[in-house]
Amino acid sequence: MAERTSAASRPGTTAPLTERSSRVAVARKLTRRAGREKAGAFLAEGAQAVGEALAAQAAGALRVREVFATEQPRHAELVARAGAQSVPVHPVTERAAASLSETVTPQGLIAVCDLPDTGLAAALAERPVLVAVLVDVADPGNAGTVVRVADAAGAGAVLFAGDTVDAYNGKAVRASTGSLFHLPIARDRDVTTVLAACRAAGLRLVGADGYAADDLDTADRRGELTAPTAWVFGGEAHGLPEQVKSELDTTLRVPLYGRAESLNLATAAAVCLYASARAQHR
Repeated sequence: MAERTSAASRPGTTAPLTERSSRVAVARKLTRRAGREKAGAFLAEGAQAVGEALAAQAAGALRVREVFATEQPRHAELVARAGAQSVPVHPVTERAAASLSETVTPQGLIAVCDLPDTGLAAALAERPVLVAVLVDVADPGNAGTVVRVADAAGAGAVLFAGDTVDAYNGKAVRASTGSLFHLPIARDRDVTTVLAACRAAGLRLVGADGYAADDLDTADRRGELTAPTAWVFGGEAHGLPEQVKSELDTTLRVPLYGRAESLNLATAAAVCLYASARAQHR
């Protein structure tokens, strides 16, 4: 078995695995949430995600269990990096790679990574001054994009609350473009528990609400955006429930200067998080 694993670590030395192989079939179960939770692992697809996963492993933040790669020259550098980190690399056929992908155009490079087990306390342990909280966000693309935006804005954590989609859904992982490897992500289905944890960490709870009486400009002029803040974003269809808004310190809307009716979730999150980031970095 050890010799077989060693050979498989060098693409080209063995026949590529097909979509019918047991190893690929086991990995394919990770495209479903139940499979991810049972195995304690998730898939990261594409050069950007795999590169970030390997960097996280090198930093001791995460373990990459194995990599599947089609035999393409563009994968050579990452395959070599994986081998240097003693990560088994398995050559696979294009069809096998496609069976592990949730994209229209599979990239032929997939890493199997340990699923982080980060609780609220751990995510907020460093007492970050900027946090994003997602409540009942259904679209994985939006969720992943908010993770990316939060990372870019210097947020210290992203918290998934209520019925928000799985952060390690394939589409969410891709939309984060590697940012989910850069900052803590924690989940708790009890929204009140998440908000209480934020408040205990010294964060002011601010909800993004298109119907709020005050807007970002007003809050900025008052100096409110310099405070440590947990921005709370609601679902795409209905926004924040009234019960959740009642638990917040305030709600703010993004001012619309043109004729657009509203902004989508990811865009509004970017505006709000950057407004706080700019105020905090002055």
